[in-house]
This record gives sequence, C-alpha cells and structure tokens, in this order.
Amino acid sequence: MSEIAGADGASPSRLRTYLFVGLSLSIGWGIRGNFGHQWGAALPGALAAMAAVLISRRQDWMDRVAYFGVFGAIGWSIGACIAYMVAIAYTHSGQNETVLYGFFCLAAVGFLWGAVGGAGTALAAFLSRERLRQFFIPLAIIFLTWWCSELIQNHFVYSNPIYKKHDPLDWFDTDWISAALAIAVLLIRGVIRRRLDWAERMLLVMSVGWWVGFLTVVGLHKVFGINASMLPGKSDCWAGNVGLTAGMFYYLHRSKLSGVLLSAVVTGILGGMAFSIGVLFKLIEVKITHDYPTNWHSVLEQSYGFMNGLAQAASMLILVKTAPKVTDEPEVPRVYNAACVAFLLLLLTYLNMWKEVQDWMDAKAIKPQLYFLTTPGWFDLFYFLLAVTFLLLIREHLKRPLAFVPVTSYGKAQLLYLGLMWWMIVANFMKALVAFDKVRLVTEGTIFVNGLLCSLMLVFWTRKPRETKIMQAPSYAPLMKRWLTTGVVVFAVTPIVCWGAVRMMYGDTFAGEAGHHYRFGPKAKAATD
Repeated sequence: MSEIAGADGASPSRLRTYLFVGLSLSIGWGIRGNFGHQWGAALPGALAAMAAVLISRRQDWMDRVAYFGVFGAIGWSIGACIAYMVAIAYTHSGQNETVLYGFFCLAAVGFLWGAVGGAGTALAAFLSRERLRQFFIPLAIIFLTWWCSELIQNHFVYSNPIYKKHDPLDWFDTDWISAALAIAVLLIRGVIRRRLDWAERMLLVMSVGWWVGFLTVVGLHKVFGINASMLPGKSDCWAGNVGLTAGMFYYLHRSKLSGVLLSAVVTGILGGMAFSIGVLFKLIEVKITHDYPTNWHSVLEQSYGFMNGLAQAASMLILVKTAPKVTDEPEVPRVYNAACVAFLLLLLTYLNMWKEVQDWMDAKAIKPQLYFLTTPGWFDLFYFLLAVTFLLLIREHLKRPLAFVPVTSYGKAQLLYLGLMWWMIVANFMKALVAFDKVRLVTEGTIFVNGLLCSLMLVFWTRKPRETKIMQAPSYAPLMKRWLTTGVVVFAVTPIVCWGAVRMMYGDTFAGEAGHHYRFGPKAKAATD
C-alpha cells in the first residue's frame, strides 16, 4: 500500500494559500515585466513555489524548500521565450476576427507557460533528492554552454557590421541554437558516461520534443507553403514549446508521475484562462479610466501574475494532501542544498540585475567608464566579491552553523523567501529610479505594497510544520479526467467570452495601449523567414 503525507487535520486555509501564493507570483511577474526573458520569469516561479511550501505546513516540503525554489524557477522560466505582445495587440485591434484570434492565442500561450511551470514546481514534491540532484550537473553544463555560445555570437557575429541588418543565425526568431546545444550536451555526456540518468533522459525528450514541434511548423511553411505561424513575423518559439510540453507530458506519463502530470494540467488550464482574462481586465480598466494614463502593461503583468499564482496555488492545494511523503533525511552531502540557495540568491539575482546597468548609463546617471574599468565591469567585480563572501559564509555554515541562520528548516525557509523577494524588489526599484515618473507608481509602488503584504502573511499565516497523518494514496485518474474536461470547456468558452466583452466595449474601435497589429484582412502581416 502506498503512503502519502496529507494534511494533519489542520490543512492550510485555501483562501490564505491563494492570496499568499498569488501575490508572491504577482510580485515576481511584475518585476519580470521590467527585466524580461527567461531569467526574469524564473523569479515569480521561485517565489510562488516557496510560498506554497511555507503555507503548506508540510515538514518534508519545508526541508527541501530551496529545491522547490530552484525547480519552480526553472519551470516557469521556460515559457518566457514565447512571444505574446502581438497577441495582446490583436485583442486591442478592433477587428472582429483578429480580436477573437488574439484571445485564443493568449489562452494557448498561458497554457504552455503554466503547464511547464506547474510541473517544475511539482517535481520537488515527488522526486527523491537523488533524482532531483541528477538535474544539477547536466543543467549546469547546459547553462555554461549557452553562456559560451552567447559570448561567441556576440564577439564573432553580432559585432560584425555585415550582420547588423541580417542575422545569419536567425531562424524564425527562435532559440534553436539553445535547443540544439542542450541535445548535444546530453548526448556527449551520455556517450562519455555510457548512460543517461533519469533526469537527463527527461531533458533529452523535452529538447527533442522542442525540435519536433518547431520543425513541424517550419516544414508546413517551407514545404507546403502553409502559414502555420501563430504570430506571423514574430518568434515561432511557441511551436518548439508545444513539442517540449508534449515531450514532458509523455515522459511524466511513462514515469508514472501522475501527480506531477496533474499539476501541469491544472496550472496550464488555469494559466491559459488567466492570460485571456488578464488582458480583458486591462481593456476594461483602460476603458473606465481613460482619463488617468498609467503603465497599463504593468497592470496586466501584475494581474496576470496574480492569476497565475492562483493557478499554482490550486495545483499545490491538491498535492499538499496527496503527494507522497518524501523521507530522504538526513541530507548527505549538504552541498546540494547550499547550491540551491546560491542559485536563488546569487545567480538568479545577478542575471537579472546586470541588465539595469545599461539603464543607468542610458539615463546618464552613471558614466560608462570609471577609472580603469567600464561600469559593467565594476558591477561584475562587486557582484563577484559579494558571491565570494556569500559562498565563504555558506561553507562556514556547513562546518559550524552560523548564529544568525535559523536552526529550523521552517525559519530557514522564511529567511530564504524574504531575502530573495526583498533583494529583487529593491533591485527593481533601482532599475526604475533613474527615470522615475508618476506612471511608475503602479509598478514599483504596487510591488512594494504587495511585498509588505506578503511579509505580513509570512509572519501571521505560516506556522511551524506539524506531524502529518499517513493515509492511503488516492488515484489521480478521476481528477485528471475532471480537469481535462474542464480544460476543454475553458479553452472553448473563455476566449469567446473575452472577445464578446471587448466587442461590446470597443466595437470596431482600436482600444489603444498597444501596437497596431492585425491577423486577418489587408493589414495582416505575412509570415517572414
């Protein structure tokens, strides 16, 4: 008989879970809107995952909160390569067919983003630490390979004036190089070691799936002349992510990780609905408050982030009562947990914060050159010194616990959450400060207030873990069928309802607060290579 660790009779409050996880992801998503791309999207994934752990009151989850943060970050970061601004613009266009198409596109993008994010977070609840650690080395090599590839491209390709107007490596504006390098790293590592671990096989299936999805769209366009691009003229990374997500579903099913699969489905369905509704809310607010201009895109980012947080909370509320109890203590070696902490507090913060150096220079708040180093060079140097100091403290803590670090895993989880959240809230404010304007209040001001609220929630709503009862493991099959049925309804109804509401408000009028883009008619943009 399987055993699971359910709630102890005092399961976490659903309302509190939704609010805490929702606001946590909203804060991260609002900051992501300023920093952008995959590393920006990693922040909300980390905060939401740790918030779900803190309010779950499960001791086994609390012991591995840093793992939750890392895998939540990686899961939610993957969807950030998908272009979506044109899809938003479609819903503002005022053209009947284009508005409806835009909402269906947003639902699809939201599903792809949420599904992988929900699965990444759930992996930490189901896999043993041994399997979780199998991801570390291959992912580290893949990240390093991507970094080296970017350096080589910047030095030998993009610095060449010949390629300023035409990028020779551009293929439908996708991350095909990253996908190819991931496959190469995994295969070379497999040949050298003469085996692939469970985690490496999962990464390989997802990477190959990316290529299958991408090449299907390219093939339809090149061979049959069919314009299969979701957003003509924009990145077709969405196609790769369809294949990647399908590969992930296949591998989770083959591995009998039905709980992780359910989490992906729940978060994906609700995330797809959230993107459509988030844009609808923005259009309603623009219509009502047209005399009060503000940063409406940030309003969308934070509201969509909050709804994504609700989706993440919904899946975690299922797992808190059903996920098997993980008993992998004591942790040996402890260096892996320390590596997770370093990833969250050093690497994740650095890869976002270095982007703001250019903003400081563009605003002439700081000179490009200071003495013998460029300003980016000084930033890298000081962050390197910070990293060395931090790592030395971690090393000392592993030998002899530092007095200022809480003894309990519960206290450490609180400190890690607060440290990452406020570090990035301050960094986000520093990015905007050099060119601050009244419209930034809805961004930095709201993020700051939400940070205060989450700090209070952390203190008053999260409690020390309690002993969990052991109960018979349920079957996820009935829940899966119910959610798949719900998904069909959601994706059939939500875009149509949003389209109808927008048509009632705006008719054939362009709503503003977005670019002019049309999917159909004489103004539609054709797909390009």
